[in-house]
Amino acid sequence: MALSFKFKFARISWRDAWATLIPVALLVVLALWITLKFVQPAPPDTIIIASGPEGSSFASFAQRYQKILARQGVKLRIVPSEGSLDNLKRLADPKHAVDIGFVAGGLAGQVEGSAELDSLGSIFYAPVYVFYRAPKPLQRLSALEGRRIALGREGSGTHVLAAALLRANGVDEKNSKFVELDGKAAADALLKKEVDAAFLAGDSAAFATIRDLIRTDGIRLFDFNQGEAYVKRFRYLTRLDLPPGTLDLGKNLPPETLTLLAPTVELVARESLHPALSDMLIEAAREVHGRSTLFQKAGEFPAPLEHEYRISDDAQRYYKSGKTFAYRHFPFWVASLIDRIVVVVVPLMVILIPAFNIVPRLYRWRVIQRVYRRYAELMALERAAFNDPDRKERAELLRRLDKLEEAVIKLRLPGSFADQVYLLRNHIGFVRARLSQASAQ
Repeated sequence: MALSFKFKFARISWRDAWATLIPVALLVVLALWITLKFVQPAPPDTIIIASGPEGSSFASFAQRYQKILARQGVKLRIVPSEGSLDNLKRLADPKHAVDIGFVAGGLAGQVEGSAELDSLGSIFYAPVYVFYRAPKPLQRLSALEGRRIALGREGSGTHVLAAALLRANGVDEKNSKFVELDGKAAADALLKKEVDAAFLAGDSAAFATIRDLIRTDGIRLFDFNQGEAYVKRFRYLTRLDLPPGTLDLGKNLPPETLTLLAPTVELVARESLHPALSDMLIEAAREVHGRSTLFQKAGEFPAPLEHEYRISDDAQRYYKSGKTFAYRHFPFWVASLIDRIVVVVVPLMVILIPAFNIVPRLYRWRVIQRVYRRYAELMALERAAFNDPDRKERAELLRRLDKLEEAVIKLRLPGSFADQVYLLRNHIGFVRARLSQASAQ
């Protein structure tokens, strides 16, 4: 018995569409959430640097950094300190609001938590100058035993290095008088004969102070003629030679080659420093410290020389490939925005592009599956028809067959799948014809 129904084909099967799109949409939302969770936030417009005492070389360098960063719209706030050791303590202590600082070598073991800090690279040598009063040049630091020695303020890298060098020569507070003076105060005390020797370095003294002492009669600059031995013992030190006339050609100062010792100063930062600011700081360091000086060649600094602190991943990337395209060609804030958009968009595109290809196929598969499920019922009816059913069983099979066809006709499928529906109806007709023939026999 044939059935007559009005066919209704939809343009789209919304049930199958939603069932297809919802999982993909959830996947996209999950990818977006993960991306936003781990993407770097926008770089701050203010960072803080721990420099050194007012008037020191460290303080002077910090001011130059400040002007360079200002050109990019970033404010560098300078926090004066006692020097390298004080800078390191502030960086290692989360209670202090400091992002970066100048730190001379030889101090990592002095501060707990310093291993968690990163280095943006070595930026310059910081020679230690030992001035003293004596009728003849001293050959060993041990000759300072029993004298009054200005070795820098507590908290400065000068103080730590001077104490280490003196101890290595058997000079300590038990047999000598240590005076905590640095910079110009130490130089004035030496000039006034209030101390017999003074240790000066960049984190506590300006170069002008050092230059004036070199030109002062009666005051000598110590020659580390055991320089190689010191470098072997103190691995963070570098030997530097000062040829005759280097400081003053007219007066031929120094009159003969002097050997100095110098730790390397690093630009140390917290791990939380934003990558964009890391690039900017290295750029500033290149502008400030990249030129040739008495103790370095042009382009020697900054350099990714790993001493006591791990070179940060961002710094390593910068030294290998430089700034990213956006930061090379756009203003800082525009580049930062582009950088963040790229970080969000690229992962989404990796998911969306395959999704645009998969969704239509998945949708088609779901719709066709609704037709194919009816084929399973039809095959069961056909198998029953081959088992020589009696009249009553054939009538029941025809009834079930009509019901199956009615269900197929009522399927709301897109018009593009009409061929599948009509093909199934043809197959239903084939099974019905077989049952009808058996009934006629």
